[in-house]
Amino acid sequence: MPWNKVVGQPLSRWMSDGGNHADVVLSSRIRLARNIDGVPFPHRLDPRRAEAVVKQIEAGVKEINLLGLGSKVELYPLSKASGLERQILVEKHLISPHLAQSAQGRAVAISDDEGISVMVNEEDHLRIQILLPGQQLDQAWELASKIDDALEVKVPFAFHQQRGYLTACPTNLGTGLRASVMVHLPGLVLTGKANDLLTALGQSRLVVRGLYGEGSDALGNLFQISNQLSLGHSEDEIIRHLDQVTNQVVEHEHRAREALHRELGEQLEDRLHRAFGLLSQARIISSDEAMRLLSDVRLGVDLGLLPHVKVQALNELLVSTRPAFLQNQAGHEFSPRERDVRRATLIRERLSA
Repeated sequence: MPWNKVVGQPLSRWMSDGGNHADVVLSSRIRLARNIDGVPFPHRLDPRRAEAVVKQIEAGVKEINLLGLGSKVELYPLSKASGLERQILVEKHLISPHLAQSAQGRAVAISDDEGISVMVNEEDHLRIQILLPGQQLDQAWELASKIDDALEVKVPFAFHQQRGYLTACPTNLGTGLRASVMVHLPGLVLTGKANDLLTALGQSRLVVRGLYGEGSDALGNLFQISNQLSLGHSEDEIIRHLDQVTNQVVEHEHRAREALHRELGEQLEDRLHRAFGLLSQARIISSDEAMRLLSDVRLGVDLGLLPHVKVQALNELLVSTRPAFLQNQAGHEFSPRERDVRRATLIRERLSA
C-alpha cells in the first residue's frame, strides 16, 4: 500500500464490525517480542548495524507474503517518515510511542488492511503485532504464530532453553507474548465501580493501561488490559486467562450499563443525546472533550438510544480527530485553537454523513 494511504486513511481492520462482545471490546491485540540471535539489543546498536537489522527483517517480510494471507505486507523505513507521520501510526495503534520517538535505523512492516504490523528496532529487534476487531484473541494468536514462523525462516531468533525468547526487558522473557484487549467501560466509570475492578485485575497477573499503552491516559473511558509477565506461562495459558477475565469485565460492564439505564432513565438518555447534539453542532472542540463525548455517543448506540449512528464512524473518529492526523490531512501544522476548529468541522461532517 502506498505510504500516503497508510498515513492518510483513518480506518484500520480493527475498526471494522466483528468479533465477540464488540459493544465493549473494541479490539484484541497479540504482540510477540523477538530478537536476532548474536546481535546486540537495539539500544546498543550503532546506525550501521541497525540498518543491517532492517535489511534482514525485509527478507523475512518476503516470507510472510508467501503465506497467502490475502493482505500484502510492506516494509516502510521510518527514516523517510516525518515526525507527524510517525505520530499518526501511534494514533492508529500500528506502532508504539517508543518507536515513534526516533526514525534512524527503524522501520515498520504493515499489511494492506493494517491488521498486521511488525515494528523493527523498537525495544526489541522485532515486535510482531496483530490487531483485530472485538474479542478475537485466539484468532489473533493463530495469525501471529504463522507470521512468527515465517520470519524465523530468514531471521534466527535468540532463544534460551530455560528462559525462552530473550528480550531487552525481563518482563517479556519466556514466550515474549503480550496479549491485550481494548475495552470501553463507561458504565463502570459512571457508576464509580471502575477502580475496584481495575484493582482486582492487577491482582490477577494483569495490567491496565490507557488508550496508547504504558504511561497514557484512559481517554474516552477506553482501557487496555494485558498480561503482566510471559515467563513461566505458555501462550495458551496467557490467552485463556485474559479471555476469561475479559468475559468477566464484559459482564460487569453490561450490568453497570443496565443499572444506569434503569436508575437514571431519562437523565441518562438526556446526557447521551446532548453528547450527540454537541458533537453534531459544535464549532470548537478540544481533543479531550471530543473523546469524552464520543464515549457517551458510543454508549448511546450500544444501548439502542442512538440507532442512526454507525459504530464504524465512531471508531474512525477516534483516529481522525487526533492532533497528528488532523494536521497531516490539512498539509500543515495548526495552532491548538485551529486544531479545535478543524476537529469540530470534521466531526460534524462525519456524523451528518
